[in-house]
Amino acid sequence: MKTKALHGLAFARGLLPQRADFTLMRRSPGRDLLAGLTVAIVALPLALAFGVASGLGATAGLTTAVIAGILAAVFGGSNIQVSGPTGAMTVVLVPVVHQFGVSGVLEVTLMAGVILLVLALSGIGRYVRYLPASLVEGFTAGIAVVIALQQVPNMLGVEPGDEEKVWALAWDAVVRFMQAPDPVAPLITLGVAGVILAGARWRPSLPLSLLAVVIVTVIAAYGRSDLPVIGALPSALTAPAADFFDPAMLAVLLPSALAIAALAALESLLSATVADGMSVGERHNPDRELFGQGIANLVVPFFGGVPATAAIARTAVNVRSGARSRLAAISHSVVLLVVVLVAGSLVGYVPLAALAGVLLATTIQMVQLGAIRAIMRATRGDAVVLVVTFGVTVAIDLVTAVVVGLAAAALLALREVARSARVERVPLDTADHSAEERELLAEHIVAYRFDGPLFFGAAHRFLLELTEVSAVSVVILRMSRVTTLDATGGLMLDDVITRLEAKGIVVLVSGVTDEHRAVLRRLGVAPHLRELGRVFAGTPDAIRYARTLIPPARKPRTAG
Repeated sequence: MKTKALHGLAFARGLLPQRADFTLMRRSPGRDLLAGLTVAIVALPLALAFGVASGLGATAGLTTAVIAGILAAVFGGSNIQVSGPTGAMTVVLVPVVHQFGVSGVLEVTLMAGVILLVLALSGIGRYVRYLPASLVEGFTAGIAVVIALQQVPNMLGVEPGDEEKVWALAWDAVVRFMQAPDPVAPLITLGVAGVILAGARWRPSLPLSLLAVVIVTVIAAYGRSDLPVIGALPSALTAPAADFFDPAMLAVLLPSALAIAALAALESLLSATVADGMSVGERHNPDRELFGQGIANLVVPFFGGVPATAAIARTAVNVRSGARSRLAAISHSVVLLVVVLVAGSLVGYVPLAALAGVLLATTIQMVQLGAIRAIMRATRGDAVVLVVTFGVTVAIDLVTAVVVGLAAAALLALREVARSARVERVPLDTADHSAEERELLAEHIVAYRFDGPLFFGAAHRFLLELTEVSAVSVVILRMSRVTTLDATGGLMLDDVITRLEAKGIVVLVSGVTDEHRAVLRRLGVAPHLRELGRVFAGTPDAIRYARTLIPPARKPRTAG
């Protein structure tokens, strides 16, 4: 009992800010401050757009980016993650605004913060990594479509209707636009989106999203003052005018709070995983990340903000800009706060059509067509999960989509496991190489054999194990006994190979079956290994090749 209590205390302490966090912030403050400024330039139009899309206004978006950005950076589980309002969260918030108004959004944000803290303390964060890649890509594409449909009224320059379903909202806007068509708003939307997409391809280092919004705002202010605009922002961050918390609404708002908490947890942990893959030596703490997001969402509603989560796009910009510590995310929020205090009145002139262009470009960038095509070709089960998750996301809601997608993935995975399970008598495997492998280890060569299915439920486990390999020169991955391979397993295998090679370790692969070779080829897994002649039919051939790569000085000396 005492041991459990001590373990629980150590776990709870691990969720709080650590001394190492602040030590890291002092190592390269210049790079972190520059990265924070870069992210702030990218985040400004996004914060405004997501605030407007949520139904609470641009001020709510900026408030969330400032407050949640700082709190999630300090208390979160990643050194390089950036948090704030996101497009996925606006999809969940729109129905809440329609049914319960602003006070309902603030209360549901507070409730979601409590739920996230409970999830963090329960240690459930580590299990999010078991989500299959097909589900993630499916609901990400669905979110992109929903966000685009939500913005149709602003794209066309008409007032949004009262429809709750996004497809009905978009159709109503199209009908009213056709009754009195005005091309200015659509041209602004397409122009801003086009500049952002072209800039992302040809000049990704330039803040073209902000530049496009500024130019359009200036032109609209002098040419078409009748266009719908954001409206003046307050000169400071202030608390809501009325007491938003109503205990009688707890039961009614609980389903929405659960949906928001689930989405915040999912998006934050996926973003942290992406950040780890983009950096060298970075690994987030999933439970602490949920704790940080919980703290942020507890505080944000008292300043009139919307639910917050980690933002993959802003996090990617942060990493590419050279961020090394939490100081970058904190400084990004401070820059946005200065904008609120100094330039709030100027921001109010931004046309809603320009922000619709920002969101349209964001939705296009969210959809990774290459990844979707690869997953659709990988296996029939992956294709089914992706399509089902996408359809439910657009037609119903995100949380239902995740539940349905997980159920479909689990059933299909279990079917594959059942098909691969056999009981048969086989002769002793004389090619197991167990004694030879001990000799190989002395030569700084290590061989790993995979037995059974390599699918989304097991892929992350072997990823964590293999990426801990050190003090070796060559790793041989023996694949002859892999019974099932899906898209997540193939992508994780590619990640393992990349991480090992980043450590200077040569990776060889042996025993890949024709069926699994086809899956790996469709996913584009490590094609360079085939080009370099590092894929072998059998393990003995791989061992002989590995020994040719070891310098003589590192080979063990024989006695005599």
